[in-house]
Amino acid sequence: MRGLRTIPVLLDVCRDMEERCADALLLQYVNPMAMLCWAVAERSRVRCVGLCHSVQHTASELAADLGLPASELRYDVAGINHLAFFLTLTHEGRDLYPELRRIVDEGRVPDANRVRYEVMRHLGRFVTESSEHFAEYVPWFIKSARPELIERFGIPLDDYPRRCERQIAAWEALRERLETSDGAAALEDTGPSDEFGARIVRACETGEPFSFHGNVPNRRDGGRLIDNLPEDCCVEVPCVAGAGGIEPQPVGALPRHLAALMQTNVNVQGLTVEAALTGRREPAYHAAMLDPHTAAELPLDEIRALVDALLDAHAEWVPPLRAGVAR
Repeated sequence: MRGLRTIPVLLDVCRDMEERCADALLLQYVNPMAMLCWAVAERSRVRCVGLCHSVQHTASELAADLGLPASELRYDVAGINHLAFFLTLTHEGRDLYPELRRIVDEGRVPDANRVRYEVMRHLGRFVTESSEHFAEYVPWFIKSARPELIERFGIPLDDYPRRCERQIAAWEALRERLETSDGAAALEDTGPSDEFGARIVRACETGEPFSFHGNVPNRRDGGRLIDNLPEDCCVEVPCVAGAGGIEPQPVGALPRHLAALMQTNVNVQGLTVEAALTGRREPAYHAAMLDPHTAAELPLDEIRALVDALLDAHAEWVPPLRAGVAR
């Protein structure tokens, strides 16, 4: 539902940019990240890069687990937003994956990351998204008939709403400090952000390169940034910001099983984008039918009924989608 609601809003922003600042760079922080960046690439000439903090936050968590400074880790990360993987992870040239596996073997997995370490144990690489959020994208952890899995893997089902409430409270507290005290002093107490936006702007203005991970179209100069993902999807890859804007870096082919897992979510993203851009309800049905979590729980007729119920419940926020016969 979030994609169906936010894609038209973002495209309105892009139309305004095309009229007033066509050469500007859109730094896109809104979720669902991949769907929004995909839609912009389909319908707008605006240069857009999606920015998520999951890579740098995960690197900090892994550094803490390993007892190392986060600034000293080196890594290659690629995939799609919320389903990207640390393809390599090193410290001073030393592969850190054996040490991560030792954390599992010795029972030292942090409670908040049981899902991600379990995925690493079976798939061989560490995923960038939080355990609670990642569990929503796959069929393995949240099952109505297996409630014990929630406890076994420590999945905080209400984590995202609680996180939003904490952030809103923090923003309101900062607003109050800025409005009731010296603004500069209040900002000094917050410290530098670990978000990329300001550093990207600085790199584009000064020409001093800044490397980060961004979400961009996979199609690039007649080829693909990730060879074994569709060329029209949105991928999360290393990027370099500089005087010429954003330069995504080609990754090549991902391990086949990781690309296959990502493809299950690319299917959902592409169909949701199609529903939003065409105003048709049928692609929304198909997106829900192909969603790995939904498909693992419900038969086709119940999925279709669920989509109808959700669209009715969110009618105030989601543009109407016209029904059509399946083809």
